[in-house]
Amino acid sequence: MSDKPSVLFVCVHNAGRSQMAAAWLTHLAGDRVEVRSAGSAPADAINPAVVEAMREVGIDIAAETPKILTADAVQASDVVITMGCGDACPVFPGKRYLDWKLADPAGRGVEAVRPLRDEIRTRIEGLVAEVAPEEAG
Repeated sequence: MSDKPSVLFVCVHNAGRSQMAAAWLTHLAGDRVEVRSAGSAPADAINPAVVEAMREVGIDIAAETPKILTADAVQASDVVITMGCGDACPVFPGKRYLDWKLADPAGRGVEAVRPLRDEIRTRIEGLVAEVAPEEAG
């Protein structure tokens, strides 16, 4: 059992928003947080515009693959952040749920993905400060 907080990001295809959020959290919090992402109906691959937008800020997610959302992943997480997943997301008592209203980057070019990438980074910075603040001293 880990004493690290764990966060699960869920969107429909696990090919854009949730992958960017997971990458930002891993990048900004390092090993202070356990990070998962999944989709209620995973795509075959990550959106290439999302991969490119993240590459522009020095984060390579090209090797990531969309994963199916499981009840086990939800149960193993302290915080579950949904992004347009709707009723497909299982709800368990004792978990903290946040729903981030974010535009779906599916079918959009890198120009449309950049503002979304930056908005997700801002939200993740707030989340890191809350769930995994750096040790003082």
